Amino acid sequence: MTTNQPGALAVRLHGKRIGVITRLAGDRHLFAFDEAYVNDNNRPTLSLSFKSSSGGLITSVRPYNVRLPPFFSNLLPEGHLRKYLAARASVKPAREFFLLAALGADLPGAITVTAVDAAGDDHHRDGGADRRDDARSPLRFSLAGVQLKFSAIMEASGGLTIPADGIGGSWIVKLPSARFEGVPENEFAMMELARGIGIPVPKLKLVPIKEIEGLPQDAGKMEGHALAVERFDRKPDGGRVHMEDFAQVFGVFADDKYQKRSYANIAQVLAAEAGEEGVNDFVRRLVFSVLIGNGDMHLKNWSLLYPDGRRSILAPAYDYVSTIAHLPNDQLGLSFGGSKRIDIITQEQIGRFADTASLAFGSVWDIVEGTVYQTLGAWKKLDAKDVMAKAVREATEKHMQYAASSIK
Repeated sequence: MTTNQPGALAVRLHGKRIGVITRLAGDRHLFAFDEAYVNDNNRPTLSLSFKSSSGGLITSVRPYNVRLPPFFSNLLPEGHLRKYLAARASVKPAREFFLLAALGADLPGAITVTAVDAAGDDHHRDGGADRRDDARSPLRFSLAGVQLKFSAIMEASGGLTIPADGIGGSWIVKLPSARFEGVPENEFAMMELARGIGIPVPKLKLVPIKEIEGLPQDAGKMEGHALAVERFDRKPDGGRVHMEDFAQVFGVFADDKYQKRSYANIAQVLAAEAGEEGVNDFVRRLVFSVLIGNGDMHLKNWSLLYPDGRRSILAPAYDYVSTIAHLPNDQLGLSFGGSKRIDIITQEQIGRFADTASLAFGSVWDIVEGTVYQTLGAWKKLDAKDVMAKAVREATEKHMQYAASSIK
């Protein structure tokens, strides 16, 4: 365990303190908003999970045992990266309070978290003071002082995802999988295919692993490339744009990202918060995910972005991979019209989805048919598919043709 353990963490949004997470007796944790934030009629949005049915701010919260409240728990990495970073901080991965204290300078969105001392003053650190983000700087693993072990990379069957700075901005870098062939190339091609049909996609680069600084020397022996995805929650000048994923929106822990809610529930939120344009964009992306055989579109792979700090839009697409090319029996991450089948879309299914989300069936079906037509056309002329491993490309195309033929 680390020394000088904090008893409370100050939470800042866009650099301004909005509340405190307090560690209570019995390993319980309670978040409370600062009075100034509560009374601010123009306050920036932290999360829709704190929005009441009348549009106000929910301030009555309960303590959570061991774990942090879901919004803050979902700011932390999962899987192998969490285990490794927890070991570096000398805490158990489940002790989220201390892990958040260690990582609080470089979190998703516009949130920063710092320790509060006994006198009530918080120790504020600027996590971006040492950035090397000009176009000439190489990619470098960006969590200060952390050196990944090669074993952590090789144990991550889906490839390890790490933050990095350089080549003109802030990036998320996805390393190759030790289990599946060509995952970075797969994702690069699927993201470029999405771009080709008008889905908003961040800037992408396939980067030779040897060009990424801060990784173990042995990592350079890995074959293939890493995929670098420019962060849409960071501005070119280092500023931050707030965001939250739909696990945070619904107030559920990452453990439940494949359950608890359906795609229709996401559509309901978007209808209320982002309007018709947001819903139509979501439906287009959902149909596209079925067509490419992407079974990993769980709650954490859909996010809201707050460009003006208050109103939300659907964030750019990310984590588009043809999982069916690696896992032939894969299913959808969430229920789509009462089904998790990834190989078909039927009118009955769309009817159930539309009814649950209170959408007009005709409008949704038009998007389904239009997305199928656009995707098949874009695939034929997609240069990026040439970087995919032959078996992965062929399995993706076979699935795409079969799924498209089911839409009648």
